[in-house]
Amino acid sequence: MPVYEFECPNGEITEKLVRMDTQEIVCPKCKETAKKIISCCAFELKGGGWYADGYASSRNKTGRSK
Repeated sequence: MPVYEFECPNGEITEKLVRMDTQEIVCPKCKETAKKIISCCAFELKGGGWYADGYASSRNKTGRSK
């Protein structure tokens, strides 16, 4: 289950571990209905990646095996 952020009408933002299809929760601070919001993601792809790290074909650019 992923962690999502929810915002209530009072502006309180709460993180909660819920099912993906959860759209609303009860705010733990004010007890109002808090709706799921879109938040920033810290996921980044860096480096050569899995393709360059050994899953690529052993052929060079001319099509011949090394």
